[in-house]
Amino acid sequence: MSEKKQKMHFSSIGRFHTPIRRNVERAEGKYIKSGEDNLFPQYIIDLYNRSSLNASCINSIVQGITGEGLTSNYETALDKANGYGQSWNDIFDMVSLDFYLHGSFALEIIYSRDKSRIAAVHHIDYSFIRAKEKDDRGKIPGYFINDNWGEYFEPNKVYDYLPSFNWDKRHEEESQVLVTRGFSPGQTTYQLPAYVSALRIAELDTQIDLFHSSNISNGLTPSLAITTYSNGTETDVKNVEEMLRANYAGASNSGKLIYMDVPDKDSQPDITVLDPATTDTYYTTINDLVTQKILTAHRITSPLLLGIQQPGSLGNRSEMIDARLLFEHNVIMPLQKDVLKQLEAILSYNYEGIVLGVETRSLFMDGDIEEEVVTSVEVTDQENEAIQKEDITPEIT
Repeated sequence: MSEKKQKMHFSSIGRFHTPIRRNVERAEGKYIKSGEDNLFPQYIIDLYNRSSLNASCINSIVQGITGEGLTSNYETALDKANGYGQSWNDIFDMVSLDFYLHGSFALEIIYSRDKSRIAAVHHIDYSFIRAKEKDDRGKIPGYFINDNWGEYFEPNKVYDYLPSFNWDKRHEEESQVLVTRGFSPGQTTYQLPAYVSALRIAELDTQIDLFHSSNISNGLTPSLAITTYSNGTETDVKNVEEMLRANYAGASNSGKLIYMDVPDKDSQPDITVLDPATTDTYYTTINDLVTQKILTAHRITSPLLLGIQQPGSLGNRSEMIDARLLFEHNVIMPLQKDVLKQLEAILSYNYEGIVLGVETRSLFMDGDIEEEVVTSVEVTDQENEAIQKEDITPEIT
């Protein structure tokens, strides 16, 4: 009798490399792509939606920027930004999120019929815009606007287009788009967010969540190793695997009793319980590293500012005050002033000498409240009084 051939099953597991996403700028027809796949802004949004820690950092900073809302030396200037019932505080909330999330924001500027003032201002989602190719002087003449630059983008379709904001051309152009631009090393068209160095680590944060979610969903996989000696065919092995998954995999099957009926003792499978402690410790260490790197990239000086308690830290008032002051003066206030300057520049066409501010309020654990107003410039009480005057300039409608 010929000896039965032993079958061995092998599988090759390839290495997985997290792709590095860069905001590569490259001309594509009439516009300039944002990212190799033209979806870099959407990638930023995707990480914002998938990484809870990254989103928490962004939301905390945006809430710090907006504070308790805008203030102005003109009483009625902030009431109405456009005909859709949006106030300037509504615009402020939206542009603040875009400004920190993407590093820039976009506004549609609509002029009055007589071109003497700005009639309305609308927020445009920054991820919707792509710059037109630059002119001979290196200036961006305008921006294409589209809410889907991905899979279903049609190269030959005519997309919405607005020329770049230019007050001197208001008689020729009924509406324009203002896109804020700063300096990002290596970028000539699109701004990068301040936390760009954390994008890959934020991606890792989503992978850690996926790891733990998969462990629960596939419950059986990390805890048991089952070896059988039936020398079955590939179909036999697959059937056994499917049976085990159907009966024991998943969170709802946790704690179930495994019962097997075999012809004899020699046919029984080996069941080895795997201790997940080492793996859990490894991912705990990685998680701590990810937390620290994301907080560092967002320049958040203490996890307490996000409500994250550190081991051994009591979160006392002195520590909270020091962390808050450092955070507000090094991170929040510069961002506030950048946004306020842009909004003041627009409103100044209708309200000469307007000064915007942000009312801030800090609540401490012992119930104390501190309030102040941050403006785009340092303004003394005397200067504030000089700026106050009768509001004779028409409101934005």
